[in-house]
Parts: sequence; C-alpha cells; structure tokens
Amino acid sequence: MDQLHILEKIKTIPVAYQQQVENFIDFILYKEVKKRDAGKTTRKLGLLKGKMKISDDFNAPLNDFKEYT
Repeated sequence: MDQLHILEKIKTIPVAYQQQVENFIDFILYKEVKKRDAGKTTRKLGLLKGKMKISDDFNAPLNDFKEYT
C-alpha cells in the first residue's frame, strides 16, 4: 500500500473522523520515537559524586525555630 492510496482513503473519511486518524498517526509516531530513544537517555549513577558538599551541621536545629523546641 503506497502513501497516495492511503491519502485517497483519508480524503473519503468524514472530516470528524479525519481528526481521529490524525490523532492515531501522532500516537504511532510518539510510540516509535519513545522506543527509539529509550536506550539513549540512561542516567549514570554517581555523576556528581565529590562535586557537592553538605555542611556538618546540616541536621542541627535552626536558630529561627529555637523558641518552638
């Protein structure tokens, strides 16, 4: 089945249903792009290791809240 034949069939569908056909085509294209890109976007663990520092008193109560303790 060639593209011209498909386009001719789409032209015969009522306009209200043509939007559904377009939505289905978009869905198929989205699935293919998602499947193709699935292996490309893997995260690497430990990428920022050693580049950030948390202060030693990180868990110490804040002075602003002393009256509540």
